[in-house]
Amino acid sequence: MSFGNPWLLLTLLALPVLVVLHRRVERRRVRYAVRFTNLDVLASVAQERSWRRAVVPILLLLALAALAMGAARPHRQALVPTEQATVILVLDVSRSMESDDIKPTRLGAAQQAIRLFLDRVPKKVRVGLILFAGEPHVAVPPTTDRDPVRQSLDFAESFSGFGGTAIGDALDAAVTLARQTVPGIPTSTVQTIAFTSSTPSSPVTILFLSDGHQTRGVLQPLEGAQRAKVAEIPVYTISLGTPGGTLDRGQFGAPGGFGGGRLSVAPDPATLRAIAQTTGGKFFAARSTKALRAAYTSLGSHLGRVRAQQELTARFVLLAALLLAAAGIVSRPWAPKLP
Repeated sequence: MSFGNPWLLLTLLALPVLVVLHRRVERRRVRYAVRFTNLDVLASVAQERSWRRAVVPILLLLALAALAMGAARPHRQALVPTEQATVILVLDVSRSMESDDIKPTRLGAAQQAIRLFLDRVPKKVRVGLILFAGEPHVAVPPTTDRDPVRQSLDFAESFSGFGGTAIGDALDAAVTLARQTVPGIPTSTVQTIAFTSSTPSSPVTILFLSDGHQTRGVLQPLEGAQRAKVAEIPVYTISLGTPGGTLDRGQFGAPGGFGGGRLSVAPDPATLRAIAQTTGGKFFAARSTKALRAAYTSLGSHLGRVRAQQELTARFVLLAALLLAAAGIVSRPWAPKLP
Protein backbone atom coordinates (compact mmCIF):
# COMPACT_ATOMS: atom_id res chain seq x y z
CA MET A 1 0.00 0.00 0.00
CA SER A 2 1.23 3.51 -0.86
CA PHE A 3 0.00 6.97 0.12
CA GLY A 4 -0.55 10.15 -1.87
CA ASN A 5 0.04 12.37 1.20
CA PRO A 6 2.19 10.20 3.49
CA TRP A 7 3.10 13.11 5.76
CA LEU A 8 -0.51 13.20 6.98
CA LEU A 9 0.13 9.87 8.66
CA LEU A 10 1.85 11.91 11.36
CA THR A 11 -1.64 12.72 12.65
CA LEU A 12 -1.71 9.16 14.00
CA LEU A 13 0.76 10.32 16.64
CA ALA A 14 -2.07 12.28 18.25
CA LEU A 15 -3.88 9.04 19.16
CA PRO A 16 -1.56 8.11 22.08
CA VAL A 17 -2.02 11.64 23.43
CA LEU A 18 -5.79 11.16 23.36
CA VAL A 19 -5.40 7.86 25.22
CA VAL A 20 -3.43 9.57 27.99
CA LEU A 21 -6.02 12.37 28.25
CA HIS A 22 -8.82 9.83 28.42
CA ARG A 23 -7.15 7.99 31.28
CA ARG A 24 -6.75 11.23 33.23
CA VAL A 25 -10.45 12.00 32.76
CA GLU A 26 -11.33 8.51 33.98
CA ARG A 27 -9.26 8.98 37.12
CA ARG A 28 -10.99 12.27 37.91
CA ARG A 29 -14.31 10.56 37.33
CA VAL A 30 -13.44 7.91 39.91
CA ARG A 31 -12.39 10.49 42.50
CA TYR A 32 -15.64 12.42 41.93
CA ALA A 33 -17.67 9.22 42.30
CA VAL A 34 -16.08 8.51 45.68
CA ARG A 35 -17.17 11.92 46.98
CA PHE A 36 -20.68 11.62 45.55
CA THR A 37 -23.35 11.16 48.20
CA ASN A 38 -25.95 9.19 46.21
CA LEU A 39 -25.10 5.58 47.05
CA ASP A 40 -27.41 4.09 44.40
CA VAL A 41 -25.62 5.87 41.56
CA LEU A 42 -22.26 5.07 43.14
CA ALA A 43 -23.18 1.38 43.20
CA SER A 44 -24.20 1.41 39.53
CA VAL A 45 -20.91 3.05 38.55
CA ALA A 46 -18.90 0.60 40.64
CA GLN A 47 -20.67 -2.39 39.12
CA GLU A 48 -20.06 -1.21 35.55
CA ARG A 49 -17.64 -3.55 33.85
CA SER A 50 -14.31 -2.12 32.82
CA TRP A 51 -14.48 -3.60 29.32
CA ARG A 52 -17.71 -1.74 28.66
CA ARG A 53 -16.10 1.53 29.59
CA ALA A 54 -13.30 0.80 27.11
CA VAL A 55 -15.44 -0.17 24.08
CA VAL A 56 -16.64 3.31 23.10
CA PRO A 57 -13.21 5.00 23.40
CA ILE A 58 -11.63 2.19 21.37
CA LEU A 59 -14.22 2.60 18.61
CA LEU A 60 -13.64 6.35 18.57
CA LEU A 61 -9.86 5.89 18.36
CA LEU A 62 -10.25 3.43 15.50
CA ALA A 63 -12.53 5.89 13.69
CA LEU A 64 -9.96 8.67 14.09
CA ALA A 65 -7.22 6.31 12.86
CA ALA A 66 -9.31 5.45 9.78
CA LEU A 67 -9.87 9.15 9.06
CA ALA A 68 -6.14 9.83 9.38
CA MET A 69 -5.36 6.98 6.98
CA GLY A 70 -7.99 8.24 4.54
CA ALA A 71 -6.58 11.77 4.66
CA ALA A 72 -3.21 10.34 3.58
CA ARG A 73 -4.87 9.05 0.37
CA PRO A 74 -3.96 5.34 0.45
CA HIS A 75 -3.50 3.45 -2.84
CA ARG A 76 -2.98 -0.17 -3.76
CA GLN A 77 -2.08 -2.08 -6.91
CA ALA A 78 -5.21 -3.70 -8.36
CA LEU A 79 -6.67 -5.03 -11.58
CA VAL A 80 -9.16 -2.48 -12.89
CA PRO A 81 -11.33 -2.66 -16.04
CA THR A 82 -10.13 -0.75 -19.08
CA GLU A 83 -12.50 0.65 -21.69
CA GLN A 84 -10.02 0.06 -24.52
CA ALA A 85 -9.76 -3.72 -24.03
CA THR A 86 -10.85 -6.20 -26.70
CA VAL A 87 -10.95 -9.97 -26.33
CA ILE A 88 -11.26 -12.16 -29.44
CA LEU A 89 -12.53 -15.64 -28.65
CA VAL A 90 -11.38 -18.32 -31.10
CA LEU A 91 -13.22 -21.63 -30.79
CA ASP A 92 -12.48 -24.91 -32.55
CA VAL A 93 -15.73 -26.41 -33.90
CA SER A 94 -14.22 -29.29 -35.85
CA ARG A 95 -15.89 -32.69 -35.66
CA SER A 96 -13.46 -33.91 -33.05
CA MET A 97 -15.23 -31.50 -30.68
CA GLU A 98 -18.11 -34.00 -30.68
CA SER A 99 -16.03 -36.39 -28.57
CA ASP A 100 -17.61 -37.09 -25.19
CA ASP A 101 -14.43 -37.57 -23.14
CA ILE A 102 -15.35 -34.11 -21.79
CA LYS A 103 -18.99 -34.13 -20.71
CA PRO A 104 -21.46 -33.61 -22.27
CA THR A 105 -19.19 -33.19 -25.32
CA ARG A 106 -16.07 -31.13 -25.85
CA LEU A 107 -18.06 -28.50 -27.76
CA GLY A 108 -20.89 -28.48 -25.22
CA ALA A 109 -18.45 -28.00 -22.35
CA ALA A 110 -16.67 -25.22 -24.26
CA GLN A 111 -19.96 -23.41 -24.91
CA GLN A 112 -20.87 -23.51 -21.23
CA ALA A 113 -17.42 -22.31 -20.15
CA ILE A 114 -17.41 -19.40 -22.61
CA ARG A 115 -20.78 -18.27 -21.27
CA LEU A 116 -19.19 -18.15 -17.82
CA PHE A 117 -16.39 -16.06 -19.29
CA LEU A 118 -18.92 -13.62 -20.78
CA ASP A 119 -20.50 -13.22 -17.34
CA ARG A 120 -17.14 -12.50 -15.69
CA VAL A 121 -15.41 -10.19 -18.18
CA PRO A 122 -16.05 -6.44 -17.58
CA LYS A 123 -19.09 -5.10 -19.44
CA LYS A 124 -17.10 -2.36 -21.16
CA VAL A 125 -14.72 -4.88 -22.76
CA ARG A 126 -15.49 -5.65 -26.39
CA VAL A 127 -15.71 -9.36 -27.19
CA GLY A 128 -15.50 -10.93 -30.66
CA LEU A 129 -15.92 -14.56 -31.74
CA ILE A 130 -14.19 -16.58 -34.45
CA LEU A 131 -15.26 -20.18 -35.11
CA PHE A 132 -12.99 -22.45 -37.09
CA ALA A 133 -12.55 -25.97 -38.36
CA GLY A 134 -10.91 -26.36 -41.80
CA GLU A 135 -11.21 -22.60 -42.21
CA PRO A 136 -12.03 -19.67 -39.88
CA HIS A 137 -15.29 -17.70 -39.81
CA VAL A 138 -15.83 -14.36 -38.06
CA ALA A 139 -19.08 -15.10 -36.22
CA VAL A 140 -19.24 -11.83 -34.25
CA PRO A 141 -16.98 -8.75 -34.61
CA PRO A 142 -15.84 -7.22 -31.29
CA THR A 143 -18.77 -5.67 -29.46
CA THR A 144 -19.87 -4.85 -25.91
CA ASP A 145 -23.20 -6.58 -26.60
CA ARG A 146 -22.94 -10.14 -25.28
CA ASP A 147 -26.17 -11.42 -26.88
CA PRO A 148 -24.77 -11.90 -30.43
CA VAL A 149 -21.85 -13.87 -28.99
CA ARG A 150 -24.17 -16.11 -26.96
CA GLN A 151 -26.45 -16.65 -29.98
CA SER A 152 -23.51 -17.62 -32.20
CA LEU A 153 -22.33 -20.05 -29.55
CA ASP A 154 -25.73 -21.78 -29.65
CA PHE A 155 -25.23 -22.56 -33.34
CA ALA A 156 -21.47 -23.05 -33.31
CA GLU A 157 -21.59 -26.51 -34.89
CA SER A 158 -23.16 -25.05 -38.05
CA PHE A 159 -19.91 -23.16 -38.73
CA SER A 160 -17.79 -26.30 -38.99
CA GLY A 161 -17.57 -26.04 -42.81
CA PHE A 162 -14.83 -28.17 -44.31
CA GLY A 163 -13.37 -30.85 -42.06
CA GLY A 164 -10.04 -30.49 -40.39
CA THR A 165 -8.38 -28.07 -38.00
CA ALA A 166 -6.70 -24.91 -39.32
CA ILE A 167 -5.00 -23.51 -36.23
CA GLY A 168 -2.58 -21.21 -38.05
CA ASP A 169 -5.27 -19.69 -40.28
CA ALA A 170 -7.56 -19.15 -37.28
CA LEU A 171 -4.82 -17.22 -35.49
CA ASP A 172 -4.22 -15.13 -38.60
CA ALA A 173 -7.95 -14.38 -38.87
CA ALA A 174 -8.01 -13.21 -35.23
CA VAL A 175 -5.03 -10.89 -35.82
CA THR A 176 -6.65 -9.52 -39.00
CA LEU A 177 -9.90 -8.89 -37.13
CA ALA A 178 -8.00 -7.06 -34.39
CA ARG A 179 -6.28 -4.80 -36.93
CA GLN A 180 -9.62 -4.03 -38.60
CA THR A 181 -11.42 -3.09 -35.39
CA VAL A 182 -8.77 -1.74 -33.00
CA PRO A 183 -6.58 1.22 -34.01
CA GLY A 184 -2.87 1.19 -33.32
CA ILE A 185 -2.14 -2.52 -33.81
CA PRO A 186 1.42 -2.86 -35.19
CA THR A 187 1.64 -4.09 -38.79
CA SER A 188 5.41 -4.10 -39.30
CA THR A 189 6.97 -7.42 -40.19
CA VAL A 190 9.98 -6.46 -38.07
CA GLN A 191 9.24 -6.98 -34.40
CA THR A 192 10.80 -4.42 -32.10
CA ILE A 193 9.43 -5.59 -28.75
CA ALA A 194 9.61 -9.16 -27.48
CA PHE A 195 7.21 -10.22 -24.76
CA THR A 196 8.92 -11.10 -21.51
CA SER A 197 5.86 -10.93 -19.27
CA SER A 198 2.73 -13.09 -19.05
CA THR A 199 0.63 -9.92 -18.77
CA PRO A 200 1.51 -7.64 -21.71
CA SER A 201 -0.17 -4.27 -22.02
CA SER A 202 -1.79 -4.78 -25.45
CA PRO A 203 -5.43 -3.60 -25.69
CA VAL A 204 -6.26 -6.84 -27.56
CA THR A 205 -6.13 -10.40 -26.28
CA ILE A 206 -6.84 -13.60 -28.18
CA LEU A 207 -8.37 -16.48 -26.22
CA PHE A 208 -7.85 -19.61 -28.33
CA LEU A 209 -9.37 -23.06 -27.70
CA SER A 210 -8.65 -26.17 -29.74
CA ASP A 211 -8.87 -29.91 -29.16
CA GLY A 212 -6.72 -31.26 -31.98
CA HIS A 213 -3.69 -31.13 -34.20
CA GLN A 214 -3.29 -28.95 -37.29
CA THR A 215 -4.66 -30.89 -40.28
CA ARG A 216 -5.62 -28.16 -42.75
CA GLY A 217 -4.88 -24.56 -43.60
CA VAL A 218 -2.28 -22.41 -45.32
CA LEU A 219 -0.36 -21.23 -42.24
CA GLN A 220 1.25 -23.51 -39.70
CA PRO A 221 0.35 -22.86 -36.03
CA LEU A 222 3.62 -21.14 -35.16
CA GLU A 223 3.39 -19.00 -38.30
CA GLY A 224 0.04 -17.75 -37.05
CA ALA A 225 1.57 -17.23 -33.61
CA GLN A 226 4.36 -15.19 -35.15
CA ARG A 227 1.83 -12.86 -36.77
CA ALA A 228 0.18 -12.35 -33.38
CA LYS A 229 3.60 -11.69 -31.87
CA VAL A 230 4.41 -9.04 -34.51
CA ALA A 231 1.03 -7.42 -33.75
CA GLU A 232 1.95 -7.52 -30.04
CA ILE A 233 -1.21 -9.50 -29.24
CA PRO A 234 -0.90 -12.13 -26.48
CA VAL A 235 -2.64 -15.44 -27.18
CA TYR A 236 -4.03 -17.40 -24.25
CA THR A 237 -4.48 -21.02 -25.33
CA ILE A 238 -6.60 -23.85 -23.95
CA SER A 239 -5.98 -27.45 -24.95
CA LEU A 240 -9.28 -29.32 -24.55
CA GLY A 241 -9.60 -33.08 -24.25
CA THR A 242 -7.87 -36.15 -22.88
CA PRO A 243 -5.14 -38.26 -24.53
CA GLY A 244 -7.61 -41.15 -24.71
CA GLY A 245 -10.33 -39.17 -26.50
CA THR A 246 -11.92 -41.02 -29.41
CA LEU A 247 -14.71 -40.59 -31.95
CA ASP A 248 -16.62 -43.02 -34.14
CA ARG A 249 -15.06 -43.11 -37.61
CA GLY A 250 -18.44 -42.80 -39.30
CA GLN A 251 -19.33 -39.83 -37.08
CA PHE A 252 -15.96 -38.25 -37.87
CA GLY A 253 -16.53 -38.60 -41.60
CA ALA A 254 -13.61 -40.98 -42.05
CA PRO A 255 -13.72 -44.05 -44.32
CA GLY A 256 -15.30 -47.11 -42.79
CA GLY A 257 -18.82 -45.78 -42.10
CA PHE A 258 -20.80 -47.26 -39.31
CA GLY A 259 -19.02 -49.95 -37.39
CA GLY A 260 -15.70 -48.65 -38.64
CA GLY A 261 -14.25 -48.50 -35.15
CA ARG A 262 -12.96 -45.59 -33.11
CA LEU A 263 -10.59 -42.84 -34.19
CA SER A 264 -8.19 -41.17 -31.76
CA VAL A 265 -8.80 -37.42 -31.35
CA ALA A 266 -6.18 -36.56 -28.75
CA PRO A 267 -5.41 -32.84 -28.28
CA ASP A 268 -2.07 -31.19 -29.11
CA PRO A 269 -1.02 -29.37 -25.92
CA ALA A 270 2.59 -28.95 -27.05
CA THR A 271 1.62 -26.77 -30.01
CA LEU A 272 -0.82 -24.66 -28.02
CA ARG A 273 1.75 -24.20 -25.25
CA ALA A 274 4.28 -23.01 -27.85
CA ILE A 275 1.76 -20.51 -29.25
CA ALA A 276 1.19 -19.03 -25.79
CA GLN A 277 4.89 -18.83 -25.06
CA THR A 278 5.64 -17.22 -28.43
CA THR A 279 3.07 -14.46 -27.99
CA GLY A 280 3.42 -13.77 -24.26
CA GLY A 281 0.13 -15.37 -23.28
CA LYS A 282 -0.60 -18.30 -21.01
CA PHE A 283 -1.39 -21.96 -21.63
CA PHE A 284 -4.13 -24.03 -19.95
CA ALA A 285 -4.64 -27.79 -20.24
CA ALA A 286 -8.31 -28.72 -19.71
CA ARG A 287 -8.87 -32.45 -19.32
CA SER A 288 -12.21 -32.13 -17.55
CA THR A 289 -15.27 -29.91 -17.52
CA LYS A 290 -14.22 -28.57 -14.14
CA ALA A 291 -10.74 -27.60 -15.38
CA LEU A 292 -12.21 -25.93 -18.47
CA ARG A 293 -14.69 -23.89 -16.44
CA ALA A 294 -11.93 -22.89 -14.01
CA ALA A 295 -9.73 -21.68 -16.87
CA TYR A 296 -12.42 -19.50 -18.44
CA THR A 297 -13.57 -18.21 -15.05
CA SER A 298 -10.01 -17.19 -14.16
CA LEU A 299 -9.46 -15.53 -17.52
CA GLY A 300 -12.80 -13.73 -17.26
CA SER A 301 -11.63 -12.22 -13.98
CA HIS A 302 -8.31 -10.99 -15.43
CA LEU A 303 -8.60 -10.28 -19.15
CA GLY A 304 -9.86 -6.80 -19.96
CA ARG A 305 -8.23 -5.45 -16.84
CA VAL A 306 -4.93 -3.69 -16.28
CA ARG A 307 -2.83 -3.17 -13.17
CA ALA A 308 -3.29 0.34 -11.83
CA GLN A 309 -3.18 2.32 -8.62
CA GLN A 310 -6.58 2.18 -6.93
CA GLU A 311 -7.35 4.87 -4.34
CA LEU A 312 -8.87 3.63 -1.08
CA THR A 313 -9.74 6.96 0.57
CA ALA A 314 -13.50 6.44 0.27
CA ARG A 315 -13.24 3.03 1.94
CA PHE A 316 -11.40 4.43 4.95
CA VAL A 317 -13.90 7.28 5.29
CA LEU A 318 -16.76 4.77 5.16
CA LEU A 319 -15.03 2.64 7.79
CA ALA A 320 -14.66 5.70 10.04
CA ALA A 321 -18.35 6.53 9.66
CA LEU A 322 -19.34 2.96 10.55
CA LEU A 323 -17.11 2.99 13.63
CA LEU A 324 -18.57 6.32 14.79
CA ALA A 325 -22.09 4.98 14.30
CA ALA A 326 -21.19 1.84 16.24
CA ALA A 327 -19.77 3.95 19.08
CA GLY A 328 -22.99 5.96 19.24
CA ILE A 329 -25.17 2.85 19.27
CA VAL A 330 -23.09 1.07 21.93
CA SER A 331 -22.83 4.08 24.25
CA ARG A 332 -26.56 4.62 24.66
CA PRO A 333 -27.58 1.45 26.58
CA TRP A 334 -24.36 1.44 28.60
CA ALA A 335 -24.39 5.08 29.69
CA PRO A 336 -25.06 5.53 33.43
CA LYS A 337 -28.59 6.75 34.10
CA LEU A 338 -29.24 9.31 36.82
CA PRO A 339 -32.26 8.64 39.05
